[in-house]
Amino acid sequence: MNKINTLFANRGDKKFLSLYFCAGCPTLESIGDVILTMQRRGIDFIEVGIPFSDPLADGPVIQSAATQALKNGMTVQLIFDQLKSIKDEVTIPLILMGYLNPILHYGIEAFCQSCVESGVSGAIIPDLPFDDYLNIVKPVADKYDLRIIMLITPETSDDRIRFIDDHTDGFIYMVSSASITGTQKSFDEQKQEYFRRIDAMHLRNPRMIGFGISNQQTLKAAQDNAAGAIIGSKFVTLLNESKNADEALDRLFDALAQ
Repeated sequence: MNKINTLFANRGDKKFLSLYFCAGCPTLESIGDVILTMQRRGIDFIEVGIPFSDPLADGPVIQSAATQALKNGMTVQLIFDQLKSIKDEVTIPLILMGYLNPILHYGIEAFCQSCVESGVSGAIIPDLPFDDYLNIVKPVADKYDLRIIMLITPETSDDRIRFIDDHTDGFIYMVSSASITGTQKSFDEQKQEYFRRIDAMHLRNPRMIGFGISNQQTLKAAQDNAAGAIIGSKFVTLLNESKNADEALDRLFDALAQ
């Protein structure tokens, strides 16, 4: 069974914490160390960002990390090479998160095959049109038992959400707002109502909430209304500042306790 499905099938009442970092930042060779450190420190699954020159959905923190990674020389092929080198040590699910252009350049089938060969269980492609997912990407991903995770926002209609739920597997990524990535001090009542609305739909797939989680209040709101939380910008900032995954995690856990 795919590692993502296994993780969620066995979670019971556990609330998950997933972290995102950009491959190739802070250094070109840091992928293995960051992943294995996060695994050792109890992170449930990891999103590995594929750097891209025009990351439209990302805020300045992740844009800056992507720019640095590209300057460092990171490529899609190098990501797979580095992931393959630690494949036998990684027990938690890895998900690649990247925009469609680099994946199309690499080739859809080649990308899915390389994911399997390097221990990747799924992919998030924010700018992948759903029709293209259904007709082009999903048949290939299914062939390789790779989960393509789709995003929903507060503006996504109930009908669309149910359609996504019916045609995807793994989990649904609930974007907390329609804005770009970045930290927030709290989720306002409008966002809380969005969380409650989706919860009341009783979807087949579990949900993870991301965008804006950086402290105890936002973490609790996410974990109270979904299977767990995804943190990106906050961890990327701390990792870039410390250049050390253990220290960045120490500082993140301190922030999440406040």
